[in-house]
Amino acid sequence: MDNSGNTLVGLIAGAAIGVALGVLFAPDKGEVTRKKLAEEAEAARANLSETAIDLKERVEEAFDLESETLESRMEGILSDASYKADDVISALEQKLAELKARNKKLQKS
Repeated sequence: MDNSGNTLVGLIAGAAIGVALGVLFAPDKGEVTRKKLAEEAEAARANLSETAIDLKERVEEAFDLESETLESRMEGILSDASYKADDVISALEQKLAELKARNKKLQKS
């Protein structure tokens, strides 16, 4: 999890704790306080669920982007290797032609 995700979770947790403490120290009847606590707990659960879904989507997007970047880098490396292999083959073919020419001269002598 990155820093912004940690910060977001920390802010949500802090807000939930603050609300819970505020409700606990409010001068209401026990039944009203319990109802408020239940509502706040449900709101915090929903908020945390949304945050988790958002974080999951961001991680998936980052993974997909990195995966695409890695694939494109691999294609580039393979392409470069292919060109270099062609260069090596061309150089070897040229050397082979030179050696054949020398061999012909030596056979004639």
